[in-house]
Amino acid sequence: QVQLVESGGGLVQAGGSRRLSCAASGHTFSSYVMGWFRQAPGKEREFVAAIRLSGGSTYYDVSVKSRFTISRDNAKNTVYLQMNSLKPEDTAVYYCAARTRDWLTRRGDEYNYWGQGTQVTVSS
Repeated sequence: QVQLVESGGGLVQAGGSRRLSCAASGHTFSSYVMGWFRQAPGKEREFVAAIRLSGGSTYYDVSVKSRFTISRDNAKNTVYLQMNSLKPEDTAVYYCAARTRDWLTRRGDEYNYWGQGTQVTVSS
């Protein structure tokens, strides 16, 4: 089992920045890819970004590619999502996820473990 705990959410003004963290515990050696997803009120969950823990290759949704950066610190079992130039449409609950296969994917059903989420609210 892998446990994931997100932190760093909160209220931020449009144009501002925020960094989310996802701390993993448990059988973390079984996780090869970590991802961030988000779900806005009344909308379906959507993919944001993913990173391979080995090698660090990344994959972004086009809506965030120039503004968000995913990174990892394997020594700390932590993945980060640096969010810059935030927009009101970025308001959502952000979820961290882990999968036990080593290729990047944007499909949520291909992730095995999920955190509880952290709320990010961007005011206009």
